[in-house]
Amino acid sequence: MQQDLIARARAWLAEDPDSETQDELGKLIEAGDLAELGDRFGGTLQFGTAGLRGELGAGPMRMNRVVVIRAAAGLAAYLKAKGQGDGLVVIGYDARYKSADFARDTAAVMVAAGLRAAVLPRPLPTPVLAFAIRKLGAVAGVEVTASHNPPRDNGYKVYLGDGSQIVPPADAEIAAEIGAIASIDDVPRAEGGWETLGDEVLEAYLERTDAVLTAASPRTARIVYTAMHGVGKDVVLSAFARAGFPAPALVEAQAEPDPAFPTVAFPNPEEPGAMDLAFETARRVRPDVVIANDPDADRCAVAVPDDSAEAGWRMLRGDEVGALLAAHLVHKGATGVFAESIVSSSLLGRIARAAGLGHEETLTGFKWIARVDGLRYGYEEALGYCVDPGGVRDKDGITAALLVAELVSELKEQGRTLSDLLDDLAVEHGLHATDQLSVRVEDLGVIADAMRALRERPPVMLAGLRVTSAEDLTRGTEKLPPTDGLRYYLDGEFTARVIVRPSGTEPKLKCYLEVVVPVADASELGTARERAAGVLADVKRDLSAAAGI
Repeated sequence: MQQDLIARARAWLAEDPDSETQDELGKLIEAGDLAELGDRFGGTLQFGTAGLRGELGAGPMRMNRVVVIRAAAGLAAYLKAKGQGDGLVVIGYDARYKSADFARDTAAVMVAAGLRAAVLPRPLPTPVLAFAIRKLGAVAGVEVTASHNPPRDNGYKVYLGDGSQIVPPADAEIAAEIGAIASIDDVPRAEGGWETLGDEVLEAYLERTDAVLTAASPRTARIVYTAMHGVGKDVVLSAFARAGFPAPALVEAQAEPDPAFPTVAFPNPEEPGAMDLAFETARRVRPDVVIANDPDADRCAVAVPDDSAEAGWRMLRGDEVGALLAAHLVHKGATGVFAESIVSSSLLGRIARAAGLGHEETLTGFKWIARVDGLRYGYEEALGYCVDPGGVRDKDGITAALLVAELVSELKEQGRTLSDLLDDLAVEHGLHATDQLSVRVEDLGVIADAMRALRERPPVMLAGLRVTSAEDLTRGTEKLPPTDGLRYYLDGEFTARVIVRPSGTEPKLKCYLEVVVPVADASELGTARERAAGVLADVKRDLSAAAGI
């Protein structure tokens, strides 16, 4: 076993084209670090509907040039098998470590395989790549990004020609093509021949961003903006300037791309501490709203003034922003279908039905939301919003930010705020309070054990509410394909819903909680929020015990 491990590592070293990972792996072999080698060579990163994502480093369980070249070759073989062997593949990338290298390797593989390749001119937001696929009539697109993962990670996201991320069976078919590659020495790579795009596609994207706004709507919102060390700043500033908003005040320490993400533990606006510098800036500038993108700018976070919060500002939950944008679109006369993932708040359905609009639930991820027939607006609780599906069939943190700014401006003219509109929605539709129990693990077996415990001993009561329905989503439902998840509906003094699933992109078990508290009028909101918070805390406690976490 030990000799086999060393032999596999040496074979990898022999074909690795990257001097950095060559040096890293050579030192591990020389040191005889079997534990680390075993971790890196104990399997392979699995290509799925999220593409690839993992820690940078040498070996098949890490993100590196060998893994990327194989992935690109598998995608090329898949496209050729589908009769698209002379099509265009557009490639974008963020500012993380190795992203530009991975993009270049992908282009080299595509050209050598007979496809055409075009690479975006520099690190740009993921929504620009999703837009470019449709704009240029590409057969596929690749975005090299790990989104909001830790600095040591990178990833490889694949889109097909409709501009949406891959879904089954395409993921399994591409994975099979990747698995058929014995060695990257068998993968031809061109020295050139791909196109490096100019700014024309970015200009076309920016021309479209203003179209999400109503002509002559107020544009007065004063904003503090953070790019979270990612690639959003320049595109956001251009989009806001074109739309006629005041220039956002930047969180300067986080404004420029930096793959080390030096000011945050995790570059995700939802993580504790990530918004501290934004709130510090807001206390000084006193804007109407704080807006943040994650590093590849496909997510949009919003914070509002709140005197009761320690920082003076409160992050809105993704579900709250999702409801606000839905209400705003209804007010603007939107038609079509509103869609969300099953882990998002049921409030969207109530808003849609009250407006006479269609409503659909999908599995988690915009790869599903973007495929809803007649989609006008889609969101999921993890800060993802699709407000212009005709341009970007994916979440887009830039157009979402513009729409938030328009809504804030309109409310400002009325002497009102986002918090006031949330109160209105609670009175009209009931207070929909959501929370999440999220457990990050080192050992993925902890997640498997928790899911097994819940399946073998499903809870019958949570927070004093009866579990009236327990669904194992691996069997699928009438409307949903199978997925690894559990869904519980609860009833009693209030109604509630719980969904438990392993994260598709991080080593986390995620539990999504919602309780609905009826509200007769605005005077009851304070009490309703207190009661909802208590129920959610009790659900967390009881669910943790049931899952053994």
